[in-house]
Amino acid sequence: MLDRLQSLENRYNKLNEMLSDPEIINDTTKLRDYSKEQSGLEDVVQAYREYKEVSSQLKDAKEMLEDSLDDEMHEMVKAEIAELVGNKTDLEEKMKVLLLPKDPNDDKNVFMEIRGAAGGDEAALFAGDLYRMYTRFAEAHGWKTEVMEAHSTGVGGYKEIIFMINGNGAYSKLKYENGAHRVQRVPETESGGRIHTSTATVAVLAEAEEVEIDIHEKDIRVDTFASSGPGGQSVNTTMSAVRLTHEPTGVVVSIQDEKSQIKNKEKAMKILRARIYDKIQQETQAEIDADRKSAVGTGDRSERIRTYNFPQNRVTDHRIGLTIQKLDQILQGKMDDFVDALSIEEQTKKLEQIGE
Repeated sequence: MLDRLQSLENRYNKLNEMLSDPEIINDTTKLRDYSKEQSGLEDVVQAYREYKEVSSQLKDAKEMLEDSLDDEMHEMVKAEIAELVGNKTDLEEKMKVLLLPKDPNDDKNVFMEIRGAAGGDEAALFAGDLYRMYTRFAEAHGWKTEVMEAHSTGVGGYKEIIFMINGNGAYSKLKYENGAHRVQRVPETESGGRIHTSTATVAVLAEAEEVEIDIHEKDIRVDTFASSGPGGQSVNTTMSAVRLTHEPTGVVVSIQDEKSQIKNKEKAMKILRARIYDKIQQETQAEIDADRKSAVGTGDRSERIRTYNFPQNRVTDHRIGLTIQKLDQILQGKMDDFVDALSIEEQTKKLEQIGE
């Protein structure tokens, strides 16, 4: 491990030199790629440097202990050694985690697709709650959101809403949200006070760059039609809505959110690219059973992953058995406890696999 860490530090130092080279500074592509690589190495190199410093201090302290010392100084050095040993162990564990293979999508922007499932209007209202939860979470992290397509129910809910979150690391934080989310509460329309159970599904797709996935125009069928609002009424007499069908994969995207056909097609292409990229990744992962089993929350999207219980102000994540009695705060976007716990769980499983 130490040889690998030294190699990474050497590469980090080399990148520092390269990023000061005027030739690279004037090359936008190289500057971007090398800056990204350097940024990706920063945490592990910093931890390794701290580790080397602690190791050096520990060596000096042990040598000092061999000298003739009075009792008070002897005890002070022993206490310092104990502290340094603890720090060294912590840094070793930290470096193991930092050296784990990274998800290549972690730094990407994401598309989130939320759909009301079982429960009619109540499911659509819950889909709206989830959408607001994620947008508040995004705001708290300084990320920007953009609605790509929305089919509202007219009472504050959504049959379906697709939106984009732009921000460094968005996918790394939100990839665990894939799956079915269940809500238990008394609907406003329920006069008897009975608790109803409804569900909404969430899909998280990493944004795919054009260089990552090659889509040929000849493989896409483009259909245009007049957009419609809730209940099917026409809201636009022009043929601005766009439906793209990628015939090789059967992936279909329909967008009517904008009044401009060109803008709708641009949005549809972004989502189409992300869905095809996701489909390819899902198929690849399905072939590697070990990786599939080690993943947390990136598997079957029909799996019920979380329950939101309003009467008890409780949220439970069923994958890791974590329950938090702060439903009101979580719906305000304060989801970090779940995000951090799921991330740690996945890291732990990967470390266990390495140790097997």
